[in-house]
Amino acid sequence: MADKMLKITLVKSPIGAAPKNRAVVEAMGLRKLNKTVLMPDNDATRGMIKKVGFMLKVEEA
Repeated sequence: MADKMLKITLVKSPIGAAPKNRAVVEAMGLRKLNKTVLMPDNDATRGMIKKVGFMLKVEEA
């Protein structure tokens, strides 16, 4: 059985966000608005989501 994955979409622009938050969004592989990435559902990913969750839409994939 494969690990659970999260479908993460950037819905708010990081342009006015704090530099740390911008770096987190970039590290997740989200470079454009409405871009979606699949990431594993683990503690590291959850921590990133907690940090910049106000800019993201998260769904289970």
